[in-house]
Amino acid sequence: MLGGKWKLILLWFLSDEPRRFGEIRRCFPEITEAMLTKQLRELEQDKLIHREVFKVVPPRVEYSLTDLGSKFFPIIEAMHDWGEENLKE
Repeated sequence: MLGGKWKLILLWFLSDEPRRFGEIRRCFPEITEAMLTKQLRELEQDKLIHREVFKVVPPRVEYSLTDLGSKFFPIIEAMHDWGEENLKE
């Protein structure tokens, strides 16, 4: 579910608030649009994030953590804290 370079980073980024696709894209310029779309779709299929499409012109899509994704967030946070403590050398 969480394999690959981007999924944990995307979950971390979505933990604060819902984010629009363009905002995610701008914050991670090193990921291609195709890879970002693929990673977001896989996270959605695994029920870790929710994709909401707003029927406005131009179309707007927001991504947010699901309850399952929110329950996983403390694990990501613990990994972050461990890294901060142990990788400062």
